[in-house]
Amino acid sequence: MKYVSLRKIWMVATILVLVLAINLHAQDDKSKRPSPPATASAKIGNATVTINYSQPSVKDREIWGGLVPYGKVWRTGANEATVFEVSADVKVEGEALKAGKYGLYTIPGENEWIIIFNSVSEQWGTQYDESKDVLRVSVKSEKVSSNTEKMTFKVAEDGSVTLMWEKLSVTFKVSG
Repeated sequence: MKYVSLRKIWMVATILVLVLAINLHAQDDKSKRPSPPATASAKIGNATVTINYSQPSVKDREIWGGLVPYGKVWRTGANEATVFEVSADVKVEGEALKAGKYGLYTIPGENEWIIIFNSVSEQWGTQYDESKDVLRVSVKSEKVSSNTEKMTFKVAEDGSVTLMWEKLSVTFKVSG
């Protein structure tokens, strides 16, 4: 009798452990998030530029000046900080940026944006520390007629890095 009871306990414990393990794995599956992960990458000169970010959706919300306020630092995506990685030294809008990984933040404006490269790349997006900024550049934003539902980065071999979301496009230049 004791043998059967211990066996039942062992089976129940095993099933419980399996259920918990599956549940924990599902929580780690970032593709199931409302703002799933995405990557944009291209070779620009001698450098490979890669951006790892999370894609929030418009979902009928007012984005610019609403969800994303003007004049305030934005994590430029959702969830963890957006990571901008370059495999070799480059110039961004003519300013030097050493090879490495950076947290990519922005300060959106109605017509002009500040693009920020922060030395801390592996962190939750809202844990920004201005004292860790490595480079800031200003670029113009452009209103576009087509709607981009999910925030999207494109990196092109001509050196243009473009953020598109809702009816807005922001491009900065990277050169080797």
